[in-house]
Amino acid sequence: MITWLQDRYGTADVVHLIDRTVPHPGAGEVLIQMGAVGLNSADVRIMRGEPLLVRLAFGLRRPKTPVPGRDVAGTIIEEGEGVELFAVGDRVVGELSTAGGLAEYVIASTDRLVPVPDEVDDLTAAALPMAGGTAWQALDAAGVTAGSRVLVLGAGGGVGTYAVRLAVQRGAEVHALCSARAIEAVSGLGAASVADRAAGLDGLPPNSFDAVLDLGGRAPLAALQRLVREGGTVVGISVGENRVGPVGRMLASALRSIGSRRRIRPLTATAKPEITGQLLALAASGDLVPVIDRIYPLDDAGAALTRIDGGGVVGKVLVRAARADGD
Repeated sequence: MITWLQDRYGTADVVHLIDRTVPHPGAGEVLIQMGAVGLNSADVRIMRGEPLLVRLAFGLRRPKTPVPGRDVAGTIIEEGEGVELFAVGDRVVGELSTAGGLAEYVIASTDRLVPVPDEVDDLTAAALPMAGGTAWQALDAAGVTAGSRVLVLGAGGGVGTYAVRLAVQRGAEVHALCSARAIEAVSGLGAASVADRAAGLDGLPPNSFDAVLDLGGRAPLAALQRLVREGGTVVGISVGENRVGPVGRMLASALRSIGSRRRIRPLTATAKPEITGQLLALAASGDLVPVIDRIYPLDDAGAALTRIDGGGVVGKVLVRAARADGD
């Protein structure tokens, strides 16, 4: 089977195409014929091994799991022992625990999988789990409900576009800052206002938001904190792109929250199949349509990783497997 393999950390040049034997599932696992893979910035961080803290979890000298790609959608073609909730022929989607999606076939544990409704194709399904799940958990952490006034910083990426749309779905009044190239796409998601993030935060009125979702971790914490009302919350969804690093950012957030009515909560999102199921239901009804930056064929997946690594992605980058959607 066609597989993309990475045997050391680096840029997309270290990920190369090989032919491997199709694996067989073990107990509680299934073999999926891949339909599509959703790539995320996390895939590139693991590919590069940056920041260095990534290597503590994914391998000190080289990636423990050499095949990238965590968000997968496809069709079950073989069951392992003890599988009861799924059967051969079922279409499923999920966020793998150890990656491995950039291949024609992948082994997945059934506790990470969710059935895909007939109304949702593989590409849409693969775009949902990690980015959509992170946005959902961020909105929960910020307590966003109907009537909330929400600011999303970095609204043009995978997580950001979902955060805007899902907040609108909850009945919130959403204001978004994004790159100039993403303004048109984000404007179509229902935000009350969309502005170029290059203008900065100084022009925004203080004490005016119930929640601020910060993607990227570049804005000063004091500036974010002044934007929320008393009792409001700043949620830091990614904290790796600042001079103090992720740990320093988390510690600074904790210190600034002590005794404050304007909390700062760093978010470490986790895979939650139940949230993926709710995202699929929204997609099936037509209420959630992923913003797609580009779709690549499996044999050009290296270019997909390069695309994400280069920055400037608007929405999601997807890889269509060779046999996706009947091709």
